[in-house]
Amino acid sequence: MSDFLFYLNLGWEHIISLDALDHQLFILVLVAAYFYKDWRKILLLVTAFTIGHSITLAFSVLDVFRLPSALVEILIPITIVLTALDNILLRENRQKLMQINYVLALFFGLIHGLGFANTARMAMAAEQTIAVPLLGFNIGLELGQITVVVLIMTLFFLLSKFLKLQQKYWITGISVVAILLSGQMILERM
Repeated sequence: MSDFLFYLNLGWEHIISLDALDHQLFILVLVAAYFYKDWRKILLLVTAFTIGHSITLAFSVLDVFRLPSALVEILIPITIVLTALDNILLRENRQKLMQINYVLALFFGLIHGLGFANTARMAMAAEQTIAVPLLGFNIGLELGQITVVVLIMTLFFLLSKFLKLQQKYWITGISVVAILLSGQMILERM
């Protein structure tokens, strides 16, 4: 049980820590097109990201697939920029944007999973089986993502209710900020 809790905490920290700005930004731009009443769709979206993340994490820990970490560190903010650009271009067609976001969550989750792969590979190297570590990590990751989503949706709810912020401005504002921060990350990581 202590191994499970260790990996659960590792997954939680992977999303919640101050070093996880890239993952938090990705979740932010991913859910910007949703209203708080879309919570079921948001859960499915976050789970799609976790599934993609888990697949490459498992493949990497099992040494089936690897990419150079320098490349992965640049690809992660690129996924944020692409998702944010998608938000801006499709903000008037929320239904299409939401459909595309499921694909982006799964596919870009594959890339984000590689970002933690080296750390996970070292942490899980001594384990007999990767089932408990991966389960613990993924549950922690999912709980962390849900926490980030709740905070984002609460902020959007408050801004839309009290300041009458329209969602198209929310989507655009979030996306522009994410592009700027991600652009800075790309430059720093080159």
